[in-house]
Amino acid sequence: MKGPMRVYYDEEGDFLEISAGKPSKCIASELGNGVFIRKDEKSEEVKSIGILNFKKRTKDLKDIKVEIPVEVNFSPLSS
Repeated sequence: MKGPMRVYYDEEGDFLEISAGKPSKCIASELGNGVFIRKDEKSEEVKSIGILNFKKRTKDLKDIKVEIPVEVNFSPLSS
């Protein structure tokens, strides 16, 4: 996941989505247990991660631990 990061939370649906980069046509798939990823149709780059029942999974929003079965690199790009 590269590019500007966006975080969206739908409180009514209890759904969290973290996305990065420019929006593009994507294919979504469930990894299991209400965790979804969206990949770019052409490059297959992971564009977002979505988590259903996000608030229910956390005891305290200050300490959020969710198992996501994909590797996400948050290190800055080297120039």
